[in-house]
Amino acid sequence: MTTQMDPIPFALTGYLDSVAVPGNATGTASWRLTSSPTDCTEEEEAIIPCTTTQPDLAHALLTECQPGDLLRVTGQLALPGTADGSIRLHADTVEILYEAPLSEPPRDEVPADSHGDRNRAIHALAEALTDLASKRTPGEQPDIRINIGPVGINGLDVAHCHSIDVTTATSHKLADIVDALHDSQAPPEDALDPQTLDDLTDCFDSLDLTEIKRTVLKATPPEGRIAVTRALDDMFGDIPVTGIEDTDQ
Repeated sequence: MTTQMDPIPFALTGYLDSVAVPGNATGTASWRLTSSPTDCTEEEEAIIPCTTTQPDLAHALLTECQPGDLLRVTGQLALPGTADGSIRLHADTVEILYEAPLSEPPRDEVPADSHGDRNRAIHALAEALTDLASKRTPGEQPDIRINIGPVGINGLDVAHCHSIDVTTATSHKLADIVDALHDSQAPPEDALDPQTLDDLTDCFDSLDLTEIKRTVLKATPPEGRIAVTRALDDMFGDIPVTGIEDTDQ
């Protein structure tokens, strides 16, 4: 039977080896830190697994850090009880000492088949939901979990998956916001379909007003032509009609 040795306080400076991934529990994260002491060779570098159960640290690791960032991690170093066991640093604090250059190209340079814009949208939505979830009445406990992530996820996409726990009251508020957004974008109920408007425009453009006026005047008895002419002029303007005497109009 083996026993785990007592953890010891530890501080480690190193580079984020790969993107952090969410843990099994909400508000947790795991990542690997590459420790490169001064003047060491590549073979002497050590990769230390790290974890945290603090939601604020997990959120920062999952949403703000990327491979190559230089981090200062302090916490408790768990040592294995056997020679073939593994060590793990349970982080209490994480400080970003240096941010690596963005690995994604600027938005206007993202290739058409890249997921850069999708991932930024997921990140922005996760941040907005997290901010909304944090604004709750003291004492309220979350009872609804919202999971967001890319469609068709695989092992490489876990960094873009987020779980946000919210209260029932916050869920109702979020639903009201979505309904308001939908209502602001929906066309009025009495609005005509754009294709119908185009068809009506084409129909009226094809009308020959001169021919319409001539036909109406010919079918109107002489005693009523003056009144009909005035009515037509009010509707369509003064359209001269050939073949009809001025006295008739």
